[in-house]
Amino acid sequence: QVQLVESGGGLVPPGGSLRLSCVASGISESIFRMKPMGWYRQAPGKQRELVAAISAATSTAYLDSVKGRFTITRDNAKNTVFLQMNSLKPEDTAVYYCSLDAEFWGQGTQVTVSS
Repeated sequence: QVQLVESGGGLVPPGGSLRLSCVASGISESIFRMKPMGWYRQAPGKQRELVAAISAATSTAYLDSVKGRFTITRDNAKNTVFLQMNSLKPEDTAVYYCSLDAEFWGQGTQVTVSS
């Protein structure tokens, strides 16, 4: 059974940075490296949205509002995907979820940007 566990969320002031991590278990590295991974977020009262995605070939895509501030990377040897978030804004506040191929989901990690 594939499990995804996110970490790295927290409370930061505007302009701050956070690095989210998501570790996948129950899946071999050889399979993990072939799967697209994504970071989603959901703010209170809003729909879940795709923030960043990375393919097996490590091509990336970003939500327009985070381009130039967020970077998604993956370490296949560790079955891990990262989201580096810089220049955080209050509107980035949300629960951030990791997804493997939009099929498996983590439990989420809270990111709060506030002074």
